[in-house]
Amino acid sequence: MRVVIQRVLKASVTINHQLKSSIGQGLLIFLGIEENDKQEDIDFLVKKIVNLRIFNDNKGAMNRSLLDIEGELLCVSQFTLFASTKKGNRPSYIRASKSEKAIPLYEKFCATISSAMSKIIQTGTFKTNMKIKLINDGPVTICIDSKNRE
Repeated sequence: MRVVIQRVLKASVTINHQLKSSIGQGLLIFLGIEENDKQEDIDFLVKKIVNLRIFNDNKGAMNRSLLDIEGELLCVSQFTLFASTKKGNRPSYIRASKSEKAIPLYEKFCATISSAMSKIIQTGTFKTNMKIKLINDGPVTICIDSKNRE
């Protein structure tokens, strides 16, 4: 699993000109799922994301987590995070999980992070063209891969 985490002042998802979800201060998560992902990938990422100290304290240092600030979270599925550009100019998405496996893992990820935060999170809609608006705060953008735990 791969995530791109963006610290935001606000973010929203619109589908077919209709607002689907929106959040205030918190995190916008783009989640990519590959074929061999499992529950342990979800557990690792959820623990890391909710405890990641990337919000400013009263001295301006990034020393507070999403839990500390009681922030909001918007999770959007994004299979393109597993794009391979190794050959040619057209990306290959062969590493991205097929919908039959990815949808249950996406839903499980969302449920697990919602539980860890003790609040309902906002989501996009799987396998749908979405328009994402955000005001990036910082900017702070962090990429984490559950298979490459750097």
